Amino acid sequence: MYAPERQQLILRLAREGGRVDVLSLAEQLQVTAETIRRDLKALDRAGLVRRVHGGAIPAGRLDFEPDLAERESTAADEKDRIARAALAGLPEDGSVILDAGSTVARVAAGLPPECALTVVTHALPVAFRLADHPGISLHLVGGRVRHRTRAAVDAWALRAYAEIRADVLLLGANGFSAERGLTTPDLAEAAVKRAMIAAARRVVLLADSAKHAEEHFARFGDLADVDLLITDTGLDTARAAEIEAAGPEVVRA
Repeated sequence: MYAPERQQLILRLAREGGRVDVLSLAEQLQVTAETIRRDLKALDRAGLVRRVHGGAIPAGRLDFEPDLAERESTAADEKDRIARAALAGLPEDGSVILDAGSTVARVAAGLPPECALTVVTHALPVAFRLADHPGISLHLVGGRVRHRTRAAVDAWALRAYAEIRADVLLLGANGFSAERGLTTPDLAEAAVKRAMIAAARRVVLLADSAKHAEEHFARFGDLADVDLLITDTGLDTARAAEIEAAGPEVVRA
């Protein structure tokens, strides 16, 4: 099958299913994952699809949001390296806000027993991992829980974050770039992320390189709001320099 035929098939599958996955397409079409990524890149440049974690969605679906199980399994090695780098940079004591998201949850799971931090989170998976930690003073922010992310949102969560001032925020995002800033699919999640940014003295964005140049429906900040981006080596040197020019230091784990 020639590239144009393959790309037409990929586009049809994306429109029928709402999403296509790189590895599944590679197996189905009997080509390499790299070939599929090139096809998706070509379709993205043509404005026919938009790249997302591990695949693509039809153009115009900026509200697509993978569920927790899919997030956990996507870019797992990269997220593990990012989490280790984030852990190495945390203070020995003080206060930390932990956002919802699979990479931040890895940080929570990796906090050592001797850690003595005050942790604030609105994410149920993060709170579950820290509830029995002997050294953590855990504060759980309430609100309406979104089933997709298991995170509390809306007025109650916003009021809680408005009342605190933490040392560090470990922040997640579905998309980031110097041009488009920080984005996520849901407006309520975006509002909570803005409140967390305002509640922290230092903002550390944890985002694997696949999220670079992704754009979603709800914008919640600029890269200038971030002090440090921890990502993986899939983000090349030139892109890292562009991001640093917009404000944050970049660490590629």
